Amino acid sequence: MLSSYSARRLGMQTTGNAGGARNLRLTAPLRSFEALLKEMDRGVWVTELMGQGVNSVTGDYSRGAAGFWIENGQVQYPVEEFTIAGNLNTMFSGLVAVGNDTDTRGSIHTGSWLIDNMTVAGD
Repeated sequence: MLSSYSARRLGMQTTGNAGGARNLRLTAPLRSFEALLKEMDRGVWVTELMGQGVNSVTGDYSRGAAGFWIENGQVQYPVEEFTIAGNLNTMFSGLVAVGNDTDTRGSIHTGSWLIDNMTVAGD
């Protein structure tokens, strides 16, 4: 989702979203949440994001987070007070799968996203 300004800065094509994300629905082949965890195998299931750390011009992304550590596709234990970081362009191109657990509370309706690689930092 790129406004004309953001698209020019990133050397990409505008998507006509100058006013931000409104009434957006992501459609894709959907997988169960359990299938997403199994495919992840090892990583972090992010359940909460904190703060504002998205630069819509450069695509840099960094947010405080909480969630659960996943090992062998199974929830192991809760984790909190860590940071996830990446770049929106890399994150979107690294989107592996979308879950069928669609959240319809807001104007953006999508299931969980499985992203192949992000930086995770914390104790």
